[in-house]
Amino acid sequence: MPRSDLPFGSEFSPEQVNLPRLLDLAVEYSGDPKAFEAAIRAEYFEKNPTTDRNKDKLANNTRLSMIAYGLIYREVRLTEIGEELYALRDNPEELYKRFARHILLKLNGMNLVQCVLDLEAAGEEFSRKKLHEWLNERGIYVPRNGRHTSTMKLWLERAGVFNKEWQVNKERLAEVAGTSVKEYDALATLPKPQRDFLGALANLVNAKRSGPYVWTEVARMAEKLYGTKFTEGNVPKTVLYPLEKAGYIRLERGTKAPGRGAKPFLVHTTSTFDRTVLQPLLEQIEAQVNPDLRPLLRQPLAEILDKLDSKDRHIAGLALEALAFKLMRLLDLDYVGTRLRGDDTGGAEVDLIFHSTRLVFSRWQIQCKNTSQVHLDDVAKEVGLANFLKSNVIVIVTTGKIGSTARYFARKTMQETNLSIVMIDGADIQKIRDKPYAIIDIMEREAKQAMQLKPLNL
Repeated sequence: MPRSDLPFGSEFSPEQVNLPRLLDLAVEYSGDPKAFEAAIRAEYFEKNPTTDRNKDKLANNTRLSMIAYGLIYREVRLTEIGEELYALRDNPEELYKRFARHILLKLNGMNLVQCVLDLEAAGEEFSRKKLHEWLNERGIYVPRNGRHTSTMKLWLERAGVFNKEWQVNKERLAEVAGTSVKEYDALATLPKPQRDFLGALANLVNAKRSGPYVWTEVARMAEKLYGTKFTEGNVPKTVLYPLEKAGYIRLERGTKAPGRGAKPFLVHTTSTFDRTVLQPLLEQIEAQVNPDLRPLLRQPLAEILDKLDSKDRHIAGLALEALAFKLMRLLDLDYVGTRLRGDDTGGAEVDLIFHSTRLVFSRWQIQCKNTSQVHLDDVAKEVGLANFLKSNVIVIVTTGKIGSTARYFARKTMQETNLSIVMIDGADIQKIRDKPYAIIDIMEREAKQAMQLKPLNL
């Protein structure tokens, strides 16, 4: 059974608990989950005569729901958004507005709202069963009998986004979310080539903030990442001009050099692009990582690489982790988890897991090392872990060089197993630093080598 794409919300609706009071209790019992749950039980469930259910279980559900909504960590410590809400606990209107924005932009709340609007536009009679069916058809899984949608709706209702009849206040939605339904709907209904072009552009902007970007390189990235086929002569008419008219990009016309054709368009991003494409992407990524890493993820790749030389091992370790993120996000892979953090390894190495569900599922195991050379043992360790992690691809990234014995071992492993091992060294990183789309050339180079090492003898 797949996990819900909406957060768990049992015993956590505004009809059951008081959010400012829960945040007070989280601060009071920080670091002590059992004491925190006991306080919740005493506050909300001990004197409730209407239920014979296990009151310890109810209190535990409340804590788990706060974790699912991103307010606390498992050890009962406020997250970044939890701290923001705690600071607003004496201003309920702003507190619930900020919480609703968090729900809309980071917890699939906007998808819930859009699905309700789609039901209304189709003339369908609203029911929770129908809502769940439509969400599932759109790739948002919700358990059939779960309270996920009703709890989320009640919090959004508290902020004025919904009324009690599940009707959306579009003006309030735009105020709370910082984007209008019209903008969100327009982005969601763009033709696939235009959406994919914006997706590839967002990955490039995230790596190197200073534009402009050559449109042919953006299109090439979109082709490699999403399988979209662009016919060069038609791209201005079918992709570039419509995106410029919609306000996502601004085109700079190429100049014609003597004896040559016109230079390709240069693409500049706009405030609409930043607000509706880039910002949600960054917030989605940041919601998954530890708070110390978040400021780095908003910095260009060049600044992150500069921090790898920091004498502060904690900073260097975080920069190494951010480097792995930047490289994998250029390939539009989804983050799963971190095995070893930079501060746990003195800034020497960091290991992360990403995956992709484009066409087929694949799991990517990344080891990023801030050392002068990668040795055979470094690769052998990753190969040994790959079986346990069920990885398909191992990516070795180093700011230094990859030793000849390490490369030999990687080649032998690819010849004898179904693993692919990608080697990215310091020279490659410098290419990506200057031109982020160079990662496509590097991955193609590694893929061709793997194909040569895995011939079929039919």
